[in-house]
Amino acid sequence: MKRLTLVVIDADKTQCQDVCAWLKQFNYPAAPLYSLDDLKEYLRRDPIKVVLVDLDTVAVDNNFFRALKKQHPEICVLVFSSLPYHPGLEEAMGSYIYACLAKPLDTEELVYWLKSLSENQPNLQEV
Repeated sequence: MKRLTLVVIDADKTQCQDVCAWLKQFNYPAAPLYSLDDLKEYLRRDPIKVVLVDLDTVAVDNNFFRALKKQHPEICVLVFSSLPYHPGLEEAMGSYIYACLAKPLDTEELVYWLKSLSENQPNLQEV
């Protein structure tokens, strides 16, 4: 089985590159993206399995997650944030987001969720 294909969306370029570097150390190569527009363009070129979004730096709403999952139902969404609650994202948290991780990111927790995804989501497994 191949590794999951990931993108990290974070408007903080340094933080985004750091997260991608951590993922690479655990054999999860990830592409750094800095805006939602970058994601739209990326999805036209390359299939991905997991999107990791920083809710603190990227302005998203329920409509974004709903549209993403409608157009790409195979994609699994993980988010991370320094806030424990995101008013207005209740629908997304309940329906479209697989897990919400706390900042600063705990790399072991992130790797745990990625392993969980690869083992428990048949649509994410690649052969």
